Amino acid sequence: MAEPIEEANALLQERGYAERDLAVHAGPRGKALLKGNKILSPLSDDAEVVLEVVRELVPTDAELGGKVLRPAELRAKL
Repeated sequence: MAEPIEEANALLQERGYAERDLAVHAGPRGKALLKGNKILSPLSDDAEVVLEVVRELVPTDAELGGKVLRPAELRAKL
């Protein structure tokens, strides 16, 4: 379970995010949570799905700029 979470966090760090701004955490019942200051509300799903969201849909911190990610928009693009 920790492997996809660790991989997602490594990708987020490479893209310029501080942990407080955007990070993946282990959640209840085997879920993973993408949360932080750069997302409107936490995105909760299976760790592999959260990793896919980070890999495919989360832009770099510089690309995101002052905007905030919206979980509903991320889900719609999956």
